[in-house]
Amino acid sequence: MTDRMAKLDRLLALVHALSESTEGLTLDDMAETLGVNRRTAERMRDVIARHFDLEEVTEDRRKRFLIRDSLRRVYTRPTAAEVAALQAEVDGRREAGQTVRADQLANLLAKVKGAFDDREKRRIDPDLEALTRLQRTMVTAGPVATVPPETVATVQAAILSGCCLEFSYAAVQQQEPRWRRVIPFGIVHGPLSYLVGKMPDRENDPVYYRLDRMIDPRLSEKLGCAPDDWDIDAWLADSFAVWRDEKQDVVLRVHASAAARAREWRFHRHQQIEELENGDLLIRFTSGGMRELAEHLFTWGNELVIEQPDALIEMMRQRIVAALTMLPTQAQPSETTTFVAPTMHS
Repeated sequence: MTDRMAKLDRLLALVHALSESTEGLTLDDMAETLGVNRRTAERMRDVIARHFDLEEVTEDRRKRFLIRDSLRRVYTRPTAAEVAALQAEVDGRREAGQTVRADQLANLLAKVKGAFDDREKRRIDPDLEALTRLQRTMVTAGPVATVPPETVATVQAAILSGCCLEFSYAAVQQQEPRWRRVIPFGIVHGPLSYLVGKMPDRENDPVYYRLDRMIDPRLSEKLGCAPDDWDIDAWLADSFAVWRDEKQDVVLRVHASAAARAREWRFHRHQQIEELENGDLLIRFTSGGMRELAEHLFTWGNELVIEQPDALIEMMRQRIVAALTMLPTQAQPSETTTFVAPTMHS
């Protein structure tokens, strides 16, 4: 055994000795256990104290040290930063109106905090208070839709039991809700929460159903579950966002002046980037959802050019015409107007 490995071996042996002791070990006890001098034992104790909750007990003017918790708990105990991050996520979800997800995460947070003993709470509270007070999840503009907790519970129960889900669905374009029976293929959360479902005995692809538009969801007596080879991530990658239409081979040319920003941006999870000789970038990916992609590309202004497909070029033209109707007549841009994209600060 090398000298370095021998030191590590002694350190680990001391960790176990301190965790197995009920009364604690003095520095002399540590030195005797390891066969080292008192000064070496003291240095090893200091190293252990940086990584474990090393408790100090004074008895007859002699200090004893021990690790109260099992070694497993030392490695599974959350830090103040981790608890604060979960708290920020709970608050952000609630501010965004995503009450179901907020409630689920809040329950998890309560269980995490409830697992702390008094000593752990005293250790973590100062840092947790500071991080919680000064840490937030940004809530941006977007839809707000309330989903009853029992709806999510029913959808999850259908997935776990391998049966279809039945409900009435109030689509925007329909006057009256219509009854549906679908095989649950998964749940997707974002600004809105969706069931990915497919009608049984049909060849149609799965589609989205908004959870907030489901009425009286219930488990069906008809069995139905997603195939074993179903890949929800691959399915999500088929579209830019929620809207699903024919997939297109997209090519975007980003000007050299915006290349640095584009390299730190994800247009699509399967995108490929090619650098041209003039410093421009070509971003390539295959996806549906041309309207949502066109609306996203507004944020890039004059920093890129849509090379293909024609469907995206035409959709962008339509969205530009629609956007112009939002301006007062006297504010309509002239043919010589140049749009300048807003500066993005990191």
